[in-house]
Amino acid sequence: MTTGRLTLRQIARDTSLTAISSGFVATLVGFTSTIALIFHAAQSLGATPAQVTSWVWALGLGMGLATLGLSLWARAPILITWSTPGAAVIASAAAGVSLPEATGAFLLCGVLMWLSGVTGWFERVMNRIPVALASALLAGILAKFALMAFAAATPQPVLVIGMLLTYLLGKRLWPRYAIPGVLVAGVLIAAVQGQLHTAALRWEPALPVWVTPQWSWQAMLGMGLPLFIVTMASQAVPGVSAIRVFGYRTPVSPLMSWSGVTTVLLAPFGGYAFNLAAITATIVLQPHAHPDPHKRYTAALVAGLFYLVMALLGGAVAGVLTAFPTALIMGVAGLALLGTIANGLAASLQEARYREAAVITFLVTLSGVTLMGVGSAFWGLVAGTLTLFVEHFRARPSTTDRTPS
Repeated sequence: MTTGRLTLRQIARDTSLTAISSGFVATLVGFTSTIALIFHAAQSLGATPAQVTSWVWALGLGMGLATLGLSLWARAPILITWSTPGAAVIASAAAGVSLPEATGAFLLCGVLMWLSGVTGWFERVMNRIPVALASALLAGILAKFALMAFAAATPQPVLVIGMLLTYLLGKRLWPRYAIPGVLVAGVLIAAVQGQLHTAALRWEPALPVWVTPQWSWQAMLGMGLPLFIVTMASQAVPGVSAIRVFGYRTPVSPLMSWSGVTTVLLAPFGGYAFNLAAITATIVLQPHAHPDPHKRYTAALVAGLFYLVMALLGGAVAGVLTAFPTALIMGVAGLALLGTIANGLAASLQEARYREAAVITFLVTLSGVTLMGVGSAFWGLVAGTLTLFVEHFRARPSTTDRTPS
């Protein structure tokens, strides 16, 4: 972590056009990829339209402030986002649980996240994960996202192929601006095809709605505890892996602690769980955001500012989401992640002793398997660790490995 006080003038000097573009793309992908799941989770608990808007306000505010604060503190691109697997847990466990009871479960999740940070146990676990497995885990997560981007060529061939050609030309002619070029090309192609639905935009401010929590053992055990487990296993683990793969040695425990504090403060307004981003984090972590790793924190700062804008315009978020076709969002994100996927695979296969474990980690993560409500990122790491244990626990060199006397 770089020390020294940052000034507004220095932040302005460190910020580049690519950092602004990467921050915007990260925010756009983060909101558009799973906001429908957030709406579904809130509505499953019986939330009113005003309460759903409050969820958008609370989530945007929490992600924005936490991203800005932690990125400035660490001087590294730290992106905080909502718990996507957690939203799925909420929707699946909503039967028989009221919104006030769910709010109590959100508070429990936040307290457990805070404890995982202040006790340091989560960081101790992460420090023991080999870089090869962390790289394979990250590559598996991102490859799944990139596959979705190319699969979008089936319903939208002109849009996706046009963005791919723009990316290839951009990498050859203006590599630093390839991804902004892809975004511009995608918007232009979508506009020509009449796929930008701007008529749905409604510029309305969001207002917070307080929900007094109620305590229910059913909600605590059926929603609060699973929400904590899947958030840490499916999001915190790959989030930390992404930070470590790109060479940042930021202390993990404060990130967990402040994610928990943010959750506790905003849970009554709909901020059900905050944690490290994984997929969208790589957009601000990679060289596309800034060629100088010490200045990539500015891309996260831009993303944090856009999160705050999303929070203030929560009433218009749904309209903005429907303005861009899904293939455009997936295409921009998938192409932006190609370099990271390649680097992750290269790092995971570099050392022969970790190679098979890394391949298993990558494949299990890529498979998307879900067991006991926990996503494939966790099980990929479990499978890779188990492979390492079986292969190397008290292993003796074979006779063919011994030097002849």
